[in-house]
Amino acid sequence: MSTDDIAASAASDDLKRKFKEALDKKNAQHRSGEAHLDGDSAVHGTHAAVTKREFRRKSG
Repeated sequence: MSTDDIAASAASDDLKRKFKEALDKKNAQHRSGEAHLDGDSAVHGTHAAVTKREFRRKSG
């Protein structure tokens, strides 16, 4: 390996390390809040249609 290859590899590794640190920092901030998994939802069920619509031909 030449010195250019070693320098390029080191720069690439440094760049990867910086991106990984930034991603870890972002994920740590994102996950710092409460999950609210034990909370009760306002939605308890879906509403079904009361009657089925009926379409008729117009006569006349």
